[in-house]
Amino acid sequence: MNKIVDENYLDLIIDNSLLRDQINENNTTRLNDMYSILHILLEDPEPCELGELYEYYSFPSLYTPMAQSGTDAAGVNSVQNNPYLALYGQGILVGVIDTGIDYRHPAFLDKNGDTRIVSIWDQSIQNGTPPAGFQYGTEYGREIINRALQAENPLDVVPTTDTNGHGTAIASIIAGSLNEDNGVRGIVTQAELVVVKLKKPKKNLLKISFVPEDAECYQETDIMLAMKYLEGIARKLRRPIAICFAFGSSQGSHSEFSTLNDYMDRIVLQPQIDITVAAGNEGNKRRHYFGASETAPYSHSFELKVGENEKLFALEIWSGLPARLSVKIMSPTGEYTRVIYPQLESCYPFSFIFEESKIWVNNITLEKENGEQLILIRFENPHEGIWTFDLENMEAESYTFHAWLPSGDLISDETYFLKPSPYTTITMPGTANNLLTVTAYDPQTNSILAQSGWGYTRDWRVIPDVTAPGNIIACAMPNGLYGNLTGTGAATAFTTGVIAMLFEWAVVRGNYTSITGSDVNQLIIRGADRSNASYVFPNPNWGYGILDIYGILSKLNL
Repeated sequence: MNKIVDENYLDLIIDNSLLRDQINENNTTRLNDMYSILHILLEDPEPCELGELYEYYSFPSLYTPMAQSGTDAAGVNSVQNNPYLALYGQGILVGVIDTGIDYRHPAFLDKNGDTRIVSIWDQSIQNGTPPAGFQYGTEYGREIINRALQAENPLDVVPTTDTNGHGTAIASIIAGSLNEDNGVRGIVTQAELVVVKLKKPKKNLLKISFVPEDAECYQETDIMLAMKYLEGIARKLRRPIAICFAFGSSQGSHSEFSTLNDYMDRIVLQPQIDITVAAGNEGNKRRHYFGASETAPYSHSFELKVGENEKLFALEIWSGLPARLSVKIMSPTGEYTRVIYPQLESCYPFSFIFEESKIWVNNITLEKENGEQLILIRFENPHEGIWTFDLENMEAESYTFHAWLPSGDLISDETYFLKPSPYTTITMPGTANNLLTVTAYDPQTNSILAQSGWGYTRDWRVIPDVTAPGNIIACAMPNGLYGNLTGTGAATAFTTGVIAMLFEWAVVRGNYTSITGSDVNQLIIRGADRSNASYVFPNPNWGYGILDIYGILSKLNL
């Protein structure tokens, strides 16, 4: 079996320059000049064994969907109704990396009943032909999709589906065809779609990450390969592509540093390709804590309420330089761990006398991806109630730190910090430098959605970038149905459609053929609506303002 889907192998992200002696065709999958996926045979080691063998950043992060199941709010209709600016995405590709797509839905058919999908790479189906240059999944091109649409049972010909519905909804918000009966349509109805259905993460990664097996999440390495696939299709067809990534993760430092951040950042510096990412829906989830200690003895305590049915989860604590923090943990029954001091490599397991809780603590002085301290605490069958964490700086200096719980459905709403902070809740890769990070608002009330992630980043960069409509956005749902989507994922899809319009103006119409994704993002930020006198822009909720394509084009003196 292919190692990338073989559950006996664990996938790790490695730096090609650091581990060149370990790289060969038999044990790696190449991502780009910087990164590869290393496949190692796993013999069910304990969590601490893995922590001692491999760096934290080597383990792929897990990403969750950022939407739960009004175009004129962003100036879209004003532009499309102008005969000189009728931008509907003609000649543009839209890339969707998600839970799949219901290719049979009328939203993805043209007036002749043919598909508007160029290709689908279903990473979860292993009995077909994968895309050229890839080793797993099955690719379905336009020709076979059209053949399936003519068949009595299309799924006998092209068996890919979207059982979740998130991917179908996202794709339709961007580029769904007009439904004459209900008036529902996407932003760019003439664009064509390239879709990647992500496979489920490996069970060994879920186990290592302390994530339940039934959680809705997807692993970083599959996402990176999906980006590589979309990039290759765009180059092959020589067409611009606007990529939507409506997922996020609270794993990581929430700064610019992460493998996926870096990977995507490099892509959007190229001509005619852009990536839009969600700010996340963690703003009101009470899953972020910010702490500071400014006076001797430079200690700080905070509390976490753990819900009754919580079985597995991980907590990350990140401190800034030059602090070196020790940690001591008290369970709800009053039992303490010993003080765990920072080390370059450390992992300590703890069991408790009066309860069945087990925890593993890594207190890493130098997390090699960003050089800062990470305290990683993993819980198995944690006792319900209040857990207390005591931090103390060994440097006898003032310090600040952040703590994050997992995003999305990786943890229940019954587990939360008692004194949370809604700030710095943008999920990754929304903290990257060059990507366009989108948060959501309700155009009817002109207010930010309560769940939308708040900025800024942990290293104080301005993110989110812009705000877009994200409340009850009409969309397609699997099996020919229509519904609506709410959240920053919906806002990200909406914005991806606007980017496709800009690519049509710049590339297809010949106004700026060398435009990069980063250029597009700067135009969107400059053209954002900042007319609301109640706010100072930029700010942690609205970023640089409300998405406004008419404002963008107006500033270009068109």
